[in-house]
Amino acid sequence: MGSSQAAVSFLTNVARAAFGLGAAATVLNSSLYTVDGGQRAVLFDRFRGVIDDTIGEGTHFLIPWLQKPYIFDIRTRPHTFSSISGTKDLQMVNLTLRVLSRPEVSRLPYIFQHLGLEYDEKVLPSIGNEVLKSVVAQFNADQLLTERPHVSALVRESLIRRARDFNIVLDDVAITHLSYGAEFSRAVEQKQVAQQEAERSKFVVMKADQERRAAVIRAEGESEAAQLISDATAKAGMGLIELRRIRSIKGGCRNSGQVT
Repeated sequence: MGSSQAAVSFLTNVARAAFGLGAAATVLNSSLYTVDGGQRAVLFDRFRGVIDDTIGEGTHFLIPWLQKPYIFDIRTRPHTFSSISGTKDLQMVNLTLRVLSRPEVSRLPYIFQHLGLEYDEKVLPSIGNEVLKSVVAQFNADQLLTERPHVSALVRESLIRRARDFNIVLDDVAITHLSYGAEFSRAVEQKQVAQQEAERSKFVVMKADQERRAAVIRAEGESEAAQLISDATAKAGMGLIELRRIRSIKGGCRNSGQVT
């Protein structure tokens, strides 16, 4: 009987110890959180709100239930978005912009308070469209091609400055695609056709002018030859004509003899 009570007491103590260890492990596990490489954490306290300090990589302690960590990815990430904008000469242009962005680490608590974890998806498309429309409106449609490096530089400078207002750092900004509306494309095609027709007409005119000059030169040569013959005839009289007739007859006879 005594041994049975001892066994029950032992098992009860073991169960209590196991329960205590389990509870302690649970509390310890909920008191730890890990910030991986390329990440930072912002800590929210139920009494103090968002704590101003940004927490770096590694394993850290917190007070369970009272505090909660929010993890930010601070590595550079690509974003692509498109915008249809109007040019200075009222043509519609479709542009695609690619940016590489990351948050300003020291301002993560402020970003979390005002924008949340999806800060980039909320801000970048909006300011990107704003900047593209304002820059494109300064140029004519054809200038977007002929002055593309200048346009890209203006977009980059304006967007970097605008993103800085939201504590976002842009490592790169590039226009990856540019296309025009159907009306402008037709106008460009018609202009090319008109230029080809103008070049063809110019060639025809030049050819006709060359032929006219050749005809004038040929006529002048024939006129000079006729004048020379006329002058020679006037000086030598009919004897020159008779001499040429005789030579012509002899030449014909000689040719006939050779044939025979």
